[in-house]
Amino acid sequence: VQLQASGGGLVQPGESLRLSCVASGFTLDYHGIGWFRLAPGKEREGVSYISRNEPTTYYADSVRGRFTISRDIAKNVVYLEMSSLKPEDTAVYYCATPRSGTSVSMRTWYLSMKYGSWGQGTQVTVSS
Repeated sequence: VQLQASGGGLVQPGESLRLSCVASGFTLDYHGIGWFRLAPGKEREGVSYISRNEPTTYYADSVRGRFTISRDIAKNVVYLEMSSLKPEDTAVYYCATPRSGTSVSMRTWYLSMKYGSWGQGTQVTVSS
């Protein structure tokens, strides 16, 4: 199981970025993916999650309405479209998949302990 996040960069406030999380060794139609971020001096924060079926999506209050999570099953990729970016969105963004046999819900998707495989992270910096 491997996850590789990419797409980060330096942008100005109000601009957009699209992050990608490429999965290998497993298929997204059987696994959900979460996006987390870690900013200096802060705890890791759950940003968004897309489930393996339907699919169902969840968002942190801090990004709802600005970020959109989606997936391309054929390419085995999950995207995080980020718009109206703010300086407080600056962080390293990681994608992760829940531990084998672990289910997540609306009440638990943002708990990093639920996730067992993590990508290497991609830096997003929002600054003027």
